[in-house]
Order: sequence, then C-alpha cells, then structure tokens
Amino acid sequence: MSRKVWIFDLDNTLHDADAEIFPHLHVAMTRYIMSELKLEEEEACLLRQHYWRIYGATLKGLMRHHRVHPRHFLQQTHQLDELEHMVSTVKRLRHTLQQLSGRKVVFTNAPMSYAKRVLKLLAIDDIFDQVFSVESSGFHPKPAMRGFQHLLQTLKVNAGNCILLEDSLPALMTAKRLGMKTIHVSPKPRRPSYVDVRISSVLELPHTWLYKTYNNAECHQR
Repeated sequence: MSRKVWIFDLDNTLHDADAEIFPHLHVAMTRYIMSELKLEEEEACLLRQHYWRIYGATLKGLMRHHRVHPRHFLQQTHQLDELEHMVSTVKRLRHTLQQLSGRKVVFTNAPMSYAKRVLKLLAIDDIFDQVFSVESSGFHPKPAMRGFQHLLQTLKVNAGNCILLEDSLPALMTAKRLGMKTIHVSPKPRRPSYVDVRISSVLELPHTWLYKTYNNAECHQR
C-alpha cells in the first residue's frame, strides 16, 4: 500500500468558492456577529475580516475572544439551502484525482456537513479516504499547528509522507514547518520559499515535478 498521502483543501482548491459560496457565508457570518455581539453591520463585518486575517478563520477569533459556541456558529452560518446551485462541477477533476496513487484526504476549515455536501455535488466524495473538518481538528482551524497535528495523529502518518494542496499561504507555511511537501493552488505568480510548487488549478497537478516524482515512484513500487 502507498505511503504517500495527498491532502487537499476544499474551498478555492478543489472548486471555486469565491464566485457564490463565500459571499453568502460572509453575509451569514456578519449577521451572526451582529446578533450575538450586538454590533452594527459595518463593525461586525470589520471584526469578521479582522479575525480571519489574524487567525485564518473567523470562528477562532469568536471562540477565543467572545466564547462563541463553535457548533452553533457553524450550524447558523453554513445552512446554504441553495448550495446545489452554487457549486460548479469541474471537468476532468474526478479523472485527475483518480490518477493519484496513495491516500487522498480533504482537510478543510469548513464544517463536516458542508464539506460532504460539496464533495458530493462535485461527484468526488467517494474518492477520498477521509474528510478532516474543523470539528475533526478540535476546532483548531488552519493554519494552527494544533489542527495539523490532530490530522497527522488521526491519519497515523509522518508529515514527510504528506503533500498539501492549498490556496492559503499561511496554511502552507505550517505544513512546510512540519515537513510536508507544499503545492499552492493560486493564479498569483508569487511563490514563497515554503511553497514547493504553484499551480493555477488542481487540474495542472499531473504536469508538476511533485506528481511525476511521487506518483510514478509509488506506481513502480506496487
């Protein structure tokens, strides 16, 4: 059995969440903050953005500074009744993922129910061995080191055997500190030293040296 583990972020890595999903989530989170903290809309929006910049997830800031219950927050902000109309299928995505030898895991800051719904709508839910959500991390969302450590302990794998594909540079920095290989999924040309490969889309993965090195090596060992 292959020792390599391909770890995929979900939103803006496996699919485009910026177009429709994130705008809806931002509104829902702002309204939640307005209601729970008794703030005006502008102040709530600024606080949401501030916590996202500082912690990588609005939820982390709300938990730390306002004792917001994480499950209540996630349930209230991720209902998305029209999700099936917001997720666009990606041609060749399933085929690309199927070509990878080794375990495939989703690692997301989103709640489990949302992640499973999106993966099913993308028709790739059966490809992944495990979905590791923000609940799975003990509510230590990326880029927190503790969330990554929970992941590695759950998978029972060494960081050196993992390859993370992610749109967030802070998350990739944590992964590199642990010893993972890192792939930045982004149209921006910048490639920091802690990023091994940059691609515009997961569909470009088979053309990278990481894919050719690790995937071909694992195939030969079978």
